[in-house]
Amino acid sequence: MKDLRAIWNAGGSVINAFISLPCAFSTEIMARAGFDSLTVDLQHGMLEFPDALASFQAMGAAGAVPLARIPELGSPLTGKLLDAGAAGLICPMVDTADDVARFVADSLYPPVGRRSRGATRAVLYYEPGTYAKVANERVILLPMIETATALANVEAIAAVPGITGLYVGPTDLAFSMGLEPRIDNPTPELMAAYAAVVAAAARNGIIAALHCATPAFAREALRMGFRMVTVNGDTGLLADAANSALAAVRTEQQPGF
Repeated sequence: MKDLRAIWNAGGSVINAFISLPCAFSTEIMARAGFDSLTVDLQHGMLEFPDALASFQAMGAAGAVPLARIPELGSPLTGKLLDAGAAGLICPMVDTADDVARFVADSLYPPVGRRSRGATRAVLYYEPGTYAKVANERVILLPMIETATALANVEAIAAVPGITGLYVGPTDLAFSMGLEPRIDNPTPELMAAYAAVVAAAARNGIIAALHCATPAFAREALRMGFRMVTVNGDTGLLADAANSALAAVRTEQQPGF
């Protein structure tokens, strides 16, 4: 399995996609495509914990780093997903540094946090007896910047100890700012917000990540300084491919067929 921190420390960037389908086989297909990481979406995806576990297993077999987005701050799935083998978590809808500090505390072992010991499956990725000793240093924690309040507090949020980076949710952020809520939105106000997040992350020695719908916008995000980009996900890519294939056939369809 790849080491995302090593990629970032070497100056590289991570290419991620989201998993929303409750199907280990489709997750395996995504993983074998070569994404650095895949994020199981338990906030908006059509999955529950057993589906996430099966997806983690499929990712592991294909070499993609397993991540997960928890449903909400304080979710009881926070520790459970880490125990199941998630290398990191994305937390939605946080507004303040205190919110983010709670996310960190829920995700890390004492004395830093309050995560309970019991990493049933996560230990399989490590030498026996070592996981609990290194987990606090290895777990990837990405609070989302997706509200105008979080954007206003981005400097304080970026300074919270224990986080790995800031993950921008473009549709909710745009909606909160009174802008059109779509993913690849080049509106100047939103692009300025992205630049502010990238700058805050850089000043605090962490990475910035952006959720994108298309490869073209993901490439632009990398040029802006984002060190992790999500390029759509299983449902979006399936829909795009299906629509494209059908449109291509119908364009060539002859009368009488």
